[in-house]
Amino acid sequence: MSNATEVTTLRPAELLKRDESPLVLTATFEPVGGLDRFQPAGFPEVGHVIYKAPRNGGQEENVCIVDSPASMANHLEAVCMRGAHDYELVEQLEGMPYVRCVTGERVDGKLRNREVVVTSLTEGHRIASTYFLEGKMLNGDSVSDKKLHDELVEKFGIVLPGSKNAHPPAEKWWNVFETIFKYDPNSLVHGVFFPQWQIKISRLLTAHLEAFGAGRVDRSGVKFDRLGKTTSGQPIFAVDDATAREIRATFILDLSLVRSFGRPNGDQTLGLTDKQKEFLVALALWKIERLLASPFRFRSGCHLERVSLKEGEHDVAIDVDIKQAIANAGFDPEPRVTDVWWPREELYREGQDSDSNGGDEGSENEPEAEE
Repeated sequence: MSNATEVTTLRPAELLKRDESPLVLTATFEPVGGLDRFQPAGFPEVGHVIYKAPRNGGQEENVCIVDSPASMANHLEAVCMRGAHDYELVEQLEGMPYVRCVTGERVDGKLRNREVVVTSLTEGHRIASTYFLEGKMLNGDSVSDKKLHDELVEKFGIVLPGSKNAHPPAEKWWNVFETIFKYDPNSLVHGVFFPQWQIKISRLLTAHLEAFGAGRVDRSGVKFDRLGKTTSGQPIFAVDDATAREIRATFILDLSLVRSFGRPNGDQTLGLTDKQKEFLVALALWKIERLLASPFRFRSGCHLERVSLKEGEHDVAIDVDIKQAIANAGFDPEPRVTDVWWPREELYREGQDSDSNGGDEGSENEPEAEE
């Protein structure tokens, strides 16, 4: 009798034909180098979060939040880029649309000395960020007077008759899905929110990273000022790590939400085509596989490597040809990358304090915030 473990292979087209939703995958990790300790996400004077979770028989277990869904989304987007400070897509994703905010000198309507500031895969609010919406669109090196904000409103078709207000009637949501897919399909994977237009699209892929049977490890650090050039002296500060019985990431892929982005309507398709929906699933699975393929440094003290990946009790393998998925998605040939321009003096002017919490990262009105 064979003792080989049965492995389920996940393919985008097959997943979309499943009756059940969502797809739930769990990956277990261990610290690199056989270490016991690791550093969860935390904040000064707060540390990391350990809560008591109910278990069978009236028991409780300490569970530590290693990374929140917002932070995991940041990690899953980071694997798309060539490096932490390199804003080019990895070779496998070349041809996937996204948006860049650039600056440089405008000379006779032409852009010179172009510099990339942020992209929709590195900016917390993705395509809905002001960095993109309020920037002027570029056509090659020619600076347009049209903002991406105006382009999206036009493509969405959401201006109400006889009004300057924009709001999507039900039949215009197909335009919304198509347009976001055209400019930045990644925003459909991780969710996007345009509060000014009442457009909110939930996360297609949600991930959590938690540690079970967790314990807090309190330790300290010290800062040395060997040259005596600061007034801080030699401060001692607190550092808290954690130990755990198990470190586990949970990935939840909402297949029903993907299917809702498009449907047949006679001889036409409303919203996204089947191949475009397959691309969104392929991109989500590719991100998971990329994150798990080699040890990943979630932060300086949290370097973890995968032990297993399962759906329920079954081991799984991910089978995604992301290059072919990009080719099948029907993206416009050019431009795949949309550049919007800001004057340097506008981007780097001194910031102003605000009493409003509406625009702060981490507010409940925003879909993502870095931790």
